[in-house]
Amino acid sequence: MVNYRIVMILLVLIASSCTISPKPIAYGSDGCHFCSMTIVDRQHAAEIVTDKGKVFKFDSSECMMNHLKDIDQKQVALYLVNDYNRPGELIDATEAIYLISDRIPSPMGEFLTAFETEQAAVDALMTYEGDLLTWGQLKLRFQL
Repeated sequence: MVNYRIVMILLVLIASSCTISPKPIAYGSDGCHFCSMTIVDRQHAAEIVTDKGKVFKFDSSECMMNHLKDIDQKQVALYLVNDYNRPGELIDATEAIYLISDRIPSPMGEFLTAFETEQAAVDALMTYEGDLLTWGQLKLRFQL
């Protein structure tokens, strides 16, 4: 006779192992999947989650974008970046507005910063100058 308790535990474990959701970044200890640097910058980190629930963490948006060149993007379920104005808060990268400004350094020197809203990005543009990009424009810039 099958022990139903064991079967239920196994089903829960199987279901939870494929959850498609972001995972918290452990700043100061997690390493960037692309460049292997330790992730410390709470304003520029990024993350992708595959359709199978595997999470890849990055120290910067530019590392995430460069990593996308090496994988099948059809398998990516979530693209996430930190919101510059809310350090440590991951937002939908496909909805973010990006500022490239040499007055806001990013970990890998691309000066790429994400903002959750267009207004926040425009406000930063007025202060720091530079170029605003949408997700589509960012993908073109990185030749994706």
